[in-house]
Amino acid sequence: MREYKTQMEAAKKGIITPEMKTVAEKEYMEPEKLRELVAKGWVAIPANVNHTSLSAEGVGSGLKTKINVNLGISGDCKDYTMEMQKVDMAIKFGAEAIMDLSNYGKTNTFRKQLIERSPAMIGTVPMYDAIGYLDKDLLEISAEDFLKVVRAHAEEGVDFMTIHAGINRRAIEAFRRDPRKMNIVSRGGSLLFAWMMMTGNENPFYEHYDEVLDILREYDVTISLGDALRPGCIDDATDAGQISELIELGALTERAWAKDVQVMVEGPGHMAMNEIEANMKLEKRICHNAPFYVLGPLVTDIFPGYDHITSAIGGAIAAASGADFLCYVTPAEHLRLPDLNDVKEGIIASKIAAHAADIAKGIPHARDKDNEMAAARHKLDWEEMFKVAADPDKARAYFESVPPADRHSCSMCGKMCAVRTTNMILEGKEVKFCTEK
Repeated sequence: MREYKTQMEAAKKGIITPEMKTVAEKEYMEPEKLRELVAKGWVAIPANVNHTSLSAEGVGSGLKTKINVNLGISGDCKDYTMEMQKVDMAIKFGAEAIMDLSNYGKTNTFRKQLIERSPAMIGTVPMYDAIGYLDKDLLEISAEDFLKVVRAHAEEGVDFMTIHAGINRRAIEAFRRDPRKMNIVSRGGSLLFAWMMMTGNENPFYEHYDEVLDILREYDVTISLGDALRPGCIDDATDAGQISELIELGALTERAWAKDVQVMVEGPGHMAMNEIEANMKLEKRICHNAPFYVLGPLVTDIFPGYDHITSAIGGAIAAASGADFLCYVTPAEHLRLPDLNDVKEGIIASKIAAHAADIAKGIPHARDKDNEMAAARHKLDWEEMFKVAADPDKARAYFESVPPADRHSCSMCGKMCAVRTTNMILEGKEVKFCTEK
């Protein structure tokens, strides 16, 4: 029997848990320093007691930027095999988290299989699942029903849940006073908004927040405070609705910590590049340095089909400015459910953003692989380059697609390769380009 219910409770009691030891080793951090960060809420270690296949990860201050992959079953694409292939791809490319956003039928079978096989932390949005799980229309669902879904996900082993508790009546008043171009683009936020408007009731996750926390504490589920009023286009960024909800999330963060429930706070969204840094600092200030989990931000709205790039640009700036956790965006964003290739492109783009930010933040050992790549390129050692590359298969395929006559260069420069030329001169050799007749 554990002496503690949650990672935060253990940290407050001075206990270094097995999960803390795992994370400390991955992050090159002293376990005691990590424990202190968890106790303060500056780092979260989402680790449900029922997720036995988990390889624990930390999210927060001083740690590597983590990425999340969204997947799940939809009514228009009910291919369970493909979704599991996406899971395998996410694990292969090192995604630290997978969110099951299934919104069709009885989703618990898929979710249980996902939790059984995934070493990555698993997240869900119970609001998405409520209609299918309960087999009720939105207006027929009660506050108690919503809590039943939260408990079901917790029992199954979900490590973190997005709970849109901040879109209460006060936040909605601010949203309605300041009209938007895109209104509400959060799926969970829009469903709660509709439920509140149709029933006349307060947000059930806000009204019954203490009960939600009690469920999460029982299984050590981290609450990811959802941003229902995140901007859905760059023109809506940093408006009254977004900031009003963020203020509510700051108060909800402290209430969760008081019950030893770990917290992450979710953020935008769509946002022009010049606003990103200020938003990261604002969240850290208002939400007491809780780990920040951002979708993008997408820095422009006019590149559907390329939103993995617009997201990676914003994600790199966000993470370098303080965000701790990036939700990937695929080329299919705004267009359709992503296929396997979309998922890969989204993962790689997000990993690039996270890694670039870690270098900028001076995260310990973040540059190691880059230095290994530089050494391999210096030697023109192609096999070593492929070994170090984040996607060695793609790197090798590109190199081999137009094979060079001289294996000490590539087909772009051939014998005029700058690295080859400089190496030869420094080795005291003569450089010749023309073959003598």
